[in-house]
Amino acid sequence: MLHTARAANFALDGDPPDWIQLLPPGPTIQGSDGRVWTLPDPQPLIAAFTARNKPLVIDWEHSSEHRAPQGLDAPAAGWIDQIEDRAGAIWGHVDWTPKAAQQIAAREYRFLSPVFTYQKTDARIIELISAGLTNQPNLNLTALNREESTMSLSDALCRALDVPVGSTDEEARARAIDLMASLSRATTELATAQKRAATPPLDKFIPRADYDAALARATNAEQKLAALEQERRDQAIETALNAALQAGQICPATVEFYRAGCQKEGGLEAFSQFLKTAPKVLGDPPALNGKPPPAAAPSPELSAVTALFGHSVEDLNTYGGRA
Repeated sequence: MLHTARAANFALDGDPPDWIQLLPPGPTIQGSDGRVWTLPDPQPLIAAFTARNKPLVIDWEHSSEHRAPQGLDAPAAGWIDQIEDRAGAIWGHVDWTPKAAQQIAAREYRFLSPVFTYQKTDARIIELISAGLTNQPNLNLTALNREESTMSLSDALCRALDVPVGSTDEEARARAIDLMASLSRATTELATAQKRAATPPLDKFIPRADYDAALARATNAEQKLAALEQERRDQAIETALNAALQAGQICPATVEFYRAGCQKEGGLEAFSQFLKTAPKVLGDPPALNGKPPPAAAPSPELSAVTALFGHSVEDLNTYGGRA
């Protein structure tokens, strides 16, 4: 058999809060008048509210139970549209009417009394029916709100510590200890990282100034090596040209022609191969009764070397004498 009970609770000490505590945590709930109820598990109570599928009314002095059955007016002071379990206690979200909000702020009403059904056999609370503004408290519950904040300190700590709202002080304290330990580890890691950045290991890093100096030395050495190689190549070219002049294989007028060709990629090697088979072009001309000697056909080697240098045998005859 189900019975209905009313229990006054919740001091209203300032502006009306959005969330109010409707029932304290069980399993035993005792009123100041000596009556005792049980709430071993809040989930069936929440399920009953959900199945109801409509908000619970908050009125004045339980007028919904006293005046409404007589056909008298029982206006609402607010509506509970959501309830939840906070560490075994039942909390509800309230949308207050302007009149009720004004009376609570003026402290005309300071407490809230829930109405619920319970079983006669074990006094187990079955379902919330309504709640009423009253000045006759019965249950010792968390204050509705405080003048300095519309959110209780426990809620504020829970939100700041990122723990579920309604967590116990022990749970909040454990979370705070974990956060402090994490902060200490992070501080130590940051200090270690900063120290490593200031004095990095020499087997993995070198100072920037040393790196720049080493890079400059390498660049200078590379430039000097390139200059030395060019100098040696120029000397080799001059040696080959002088040898060809002394052997009469080229004439002074064609020296620049051959020098430019030797400066090209592979030019000196091609010139050296040409000299191995090139005929002598300087010497006493034969007696031809004052007539120039007939033009001789260019050798394959001369044709090859002039083609390598980007010229023709005719160019060589024009600028350096007959081939």
